[in-house]
Amino acid sequence: ALRLELLPHEKHDGSIFRGKRTTANLQVSASLRRAGETNVTKLAFYHADANHKETRYANGYEVIGITDGWKTSSAHTKQKNTGVWLLDPPIKASEGDTLVLSLKTNEIGCLRVSVSPIARENFFANPDATSKAEDARSWFISTVPDTNAFTEYKKLRHEFLECRDGKSPTVVTVAWKPESTRVLPRGNWQDESGEIVQPLPPHFLPQPRREGTNSMTRLDLAKWLVAPENPLTARTAVNRFWKQFFGAGLANPVDDLGLQGEPPSHPELLDWLAVEFLESGWNVKHIVGLIVTSSTYKQSSQLRRELLEHDPDNKSLAWQNPRRLDAEFVRDNALAIAGLLNPEIGGPSAHPYQPGGYYVNLQFPDRDYVADKDERQYRRGLYAHWQRTFLQPMLANFDAPSREECAAIRTVSNTPQQALTLLNDPTFVEAARVFAEKLLRSPAKSDEERLNAAFQRALGRTIKKAERASLKKFLAAQREHLRSDKEEPAKIQKVGIAPSEMDSHSLELGAWTSVCRVVLNLHEVITIY
Repeated sequence: ALRLELLPHEKHDGSIFRGKRTTANLQVSASLRRAGETNVTKLAFYHADANHKETRYANGYEVIGITDGWKTSSAHTKQKNTGVWLLDPPIKASEGDTLVLSLKTNEIGCLRVSVSPIARENFFANPDATSKAEDARSWFISTVPDTNAFTEYKKLRHEFLECRDGKSPTVVTVAWKPESTRVLPRGNWQDESGEIVQPLPPHFLPQPRREGTNSMTRLDLAKWLVAPENPLTARTAVNRFWKQFFGAGLANPVDDLGLQGEPPSHPELLDWLAVEFLESGWNVKHIVGLIVTSSTYKQSSQLRRELLEHDPDNKSLAWQNPRRLDAEFVRDNALAIAGLLNPEIGGPSAHPYQPGGYYVNLQFPDRDYVADKDERQYRRGLYAHWQRTFLQPMLANFDAPSREECAAIRTVSNTPQQALTLLNDPTFVEAARVFAEKLLRSPAKSDEERLNAAFQRALGRTIKKAERASLKKFLAAQREHLRSDKEEPAKIQKVGIAPSEMDSHSLELGAWTSVCRVVLNLHEVITIY
């Protein structure tokens, strides 16, 4: 380990800096020249930290340690500042070797450098916080590089630090006195002679109840929005609920519910649902239950041809509207069919598989994307990491909005990229492999029984005669193909992190994985009927 101490000095008025600086950004690099050699070996660090530092952030998270830069604390310029760097891997120096330490700054007044063959796991923790036995074990592992234990130690230490003591950042704000808003004479924003405008709804709308003479706040606005005298909030909410279950609202478009939008097809129903929602105490589960248990929702999606000419948009709700699953649910459905979906609620974002180099054009700072390698990989699409302007490719292919602006209505397209995603995206290939293994381990023994079991699990229905004949022919072709390419099943098993207990060269697993990829690609699998 290397230790760098920035020392206050009387020559610099008791500061660690020369001149009047209060902070600096130190970037430290090190190299080693062996005795009698001209070549220089650059040294790497796997962790570094300091006792005093300014907190830095990246993507909303506090940057852990100071490995890529140490911004000194402006509040501790007249105290000793200490930074410690751990070498990766540790080196064994001999007499006559030269250690070269480089600092990319010239503001430091007085400093001291030291080295040590051992370093505590937490440099600045209370020495009594851990036992001597624990210290001895960590010291040994972290100073002996030629062991698998050192590699595993670095990995576990990194994961431990990433847990951040179980804390996750959140956006917060501090209340302050609101700015005065004035009528602007002739639109001149610099003219402060205009009348101060008080926060109130437009005069033509019902006015909120006032308590005292204090200015209205956002809490008053919230109470006004959900007041019993205001029917608009409840009507707008239940109209959007209706769209989620029928593909279209009772009044379209759902983000323009008023005189400028379309009138509701069933105004009495919309009013009744709104009143029910309000009187139930804004109980969303109650309204959802009413909708999904209604006879209207339970209707067949079979097209009523006798009504098609008179009601092509199904305004009369004579049949259920078939519609494609939203982007997040397309992935969730495939994982659920394979039995991989992680239903955990809440927590930090998940990182599903993503093509390498997808973030190559991202800067400020440059960053790499690392897919999760545990059960977080199978979390619902709702929790997928969301990078502005670089939307996760699978979600982008299925028309997920960028979230840069509100999108109450999603565009639904039908493109070749969607079929290619369902066939080749690692998530869907892995889901197909796990799905195939479940079929091969199921009580079904014949090809016909397995095909029927696949359709029952993926589509909730029995396979049709024509579908069975087509897939049996495809299955036979895959078996023949894999007999001539015996390495392909092993390649398929390497896709994804889900473990496999079957032979890596199993011809049957490879053939049935191809069949399951076809099943997961069916239009019926990604469509609500």
